Amino acid sequence: MQLTTEDRRSRIAALIHENGKVKVSELSEQYNTSEVTIRKDLEALEAQGQLRRVHGGAVGLNKLYIDMDLSERYLTNSGAKKTLAELASEFVDDNDTIFMNAGTTLTYVLRAIRNKKNINLVTNSVQNATEAALYPSFNVILLGGELDSKYQFTHGTDAERQLENYHAAKCILSVDGISADAGLTLYYSNEAPLARKMIELSSKLIVVADSTKIGKGVFARITDASKTDVLVTNPSENKKELDALRELGVKIYTT
Repeated sequence: MQLTTEDRRSRIAALIHENGKVKVSELSEQYNTSEVTIRKDLEALEAQGQLRRVHGGAVGLNKLYIDMDLSERYLTNSGAKKTLAELASEFVDDNDTIFMNAGTTLTYVLRAIRNKKNINLVTNSVQNATEAALYPSFNVILLGGELDSKYQFTHGTDAERQLENYHAAKCILSVDGISADAGLTLYYSNEAPLARKMIELSSKLIVVADSTKIGKGVFARITDASKTDVLVTNPSENKKELDALRELGVKIYTT
């Protein structure tokens, strides 16, 4: 008997929960349907916050941050990241000083603003500092400190003390969760204090987060969601959470 769309997606979600990952080609064969249909299933499940798409398939959210290396994370949902980055770039002006943390989405933001003039970038991301250093109109400062070798970002008291020497017009932050109740959160506790200080030392906070992170609270809390001036995200079905964020004064812009 042919499965309904709802039943098929329910089974795919169960496979993700059990195995941590799925492949489009294998699901297409297993459920005797086209790869186009399977990709639509994964897109819908991603919008529900049940998985994250990667090249050729999808992974569970825990799998993404625990087991994936940095190169895999850059490929994850790259199309959505590029779209978010283009929207976020509209909030950056020539001559801005910008703080950025180490989220992979922010690499796409950098590429979207590469033609802005006279940008000062202060970041703890080795990857993003290396990329931005190639842009002729960027002055780049990489914060020193302890190095997370897997995800290539610096952290710790040395990085925080160096950051105190600067003030930014804008802090552009990538987070793993944003919620009216839980606030802004990250999976990695060692980066949270530095992200918190970036917010304190900037005039405006712009959070770039896809819809799977809306309403989510993960391990390490940065600060209250009300500190966010602008949230750049893609369309979300979590209207209740978006309304709660708006009540806190967060201006929400969707792609």
